[in-house]
Amino acid sequence: MNTHNDDLEKIYLASSDQFDLTESSHQVSLLELADSLLELTHTSPAQLEALAQKEDCPLVFKLAVKLVQSRTYLRQITQPVKIGIVFAMWGEHNRLLEKSAANINGENSLLTKVTQLNWACKGTQVDWHLYPVDDGCPHNSFGIASRIADRSSDPEKITVLNLKDGILAKSGPLAELNDVDDSKKGGAIIFGCMQALEDGVDAVVYTDADNSVHMGQLGLILAPFVSSNTQVTLGNRKDPRSILIKQEQRWGIGIKTLRHMQRMVGAPIFSKGIHDTQAAYKLFSREALQHMLAAPTVFDFSFDTDWILAAMQHKQSIATVPFAFIDSAAESASITQGPMSTWLTLLQGLVKALRARDADYNKEMANIIDEHIQTAEDLDRIIDLLPDELVNAKDAELGDVQLMSPQALAAWLTKVKAGQLTSSA
Repeated sequence: MNTHNDDLEKIYLASSDQFDLTESSHQVSLLELADSLLELTHTSPAQLEALAQKEDCPLVFKLAVKLVQSRTYLRQITQPVKIGIVFAMWGEHNRLLEKSAANINGENSLLTKVTQLNWACKGTQVDWHLYPVDDGCPHNSFGIASRIADRSSDPEKITVLNLKDGILAKSGPLAELNDVDDSKKGGAIIFGCMQALEDGVDAVVYTDADNSVHMGQLGLILAPFVSSNTQVTLGNRKDPRSILIKQEQRWGIGIKTLRHMQRMVGAPIFSKGIHDTQAAYKLFSREALQHMLAAPTVFDFSFDTDWILAAMQHKQSIATVPFAFIDSAAESASITQGPMSTWLTLLQGLVKALRARDADYNKEMANIIDEHIQTAEDLDRIIDLLPDELVNAKDAELGDVQLMSPQALAAWLTKVKAGQLTSSA
């Protein structure tokens, strides 16, 4: 083995399998590891990818490889590109601040994003700007983020926004909102995108306020846009090349029923190989955003599918990319509001967007959702039950009308509501 391979092996063997989003030392060590790999100029991308795909590869090494791939691409960009990064803030008062004995879930997330973006884009043609947007946070995320931005190393690259300022308009994308409470994330993301477009960005990346997506991966999601003018790029956590550390709370067996309904009615999306509609890592070109924001359908958690359908409606090119995602579940808004409330929003919002975007969807399934899925309690009734038709179904089969038809689902849901089913029989 030559010296370069010796160095690579040492780095690999010394890498940790632990990464805590709240530990600043872990963030620093990860960037140092990525820099060490970048210095191995005789190490090929194929070598790194092969090591990262090993079953026993340490987590931090795998994360570092994603960052190396990103930074390597960003260095190759020859023309200036201006990117806005937008995220919504509701209940983010703790994760915005540093970890402490009194704030155990602190992630210092805003300043961490700044550090990650500076690392990724230093010496490249990529210019970035952050747009954190307060979505009516009862704990004043706007004030906290503003103070943090003012004392950051790059205050001129952060524009903290408050949705309450955006809903004053009598026309435009937010005209339907009368109060910040009318938005559940979607309105805040729209407001951030509006400001980014006004500032002249070429594209917007949407992410979450926490540290779940390392922004050093910017090159991964930017590549299709820069290389082939792809208008929409969707991060896909289900790609086998992705890194997914998800602290998903325990679902009941009925989650298969919910996914079957979602994929059946949403076939215009899911049949195109788009399997991870809710990943908080997406890029939209300036052109794509102008179409999407012309008439947004929803302003809640389901805005992702509305935007994807808008891209399809306007014949925008769409690509998916693998990336690394480490769940930050402790103070997630979706956990706070309850999993069935989240699923209710996703199903109802999807149906609303399908109708508004004139998609070719399963209208019978949509009508069944209208009739049988009206409250979170309706979903609570079925989350611990499972129809016989879905018991042995593989995930890839869910959504297939032949597996369980809308009529069969309607009959089963009627029995559940009538209290005739109390088990998965």
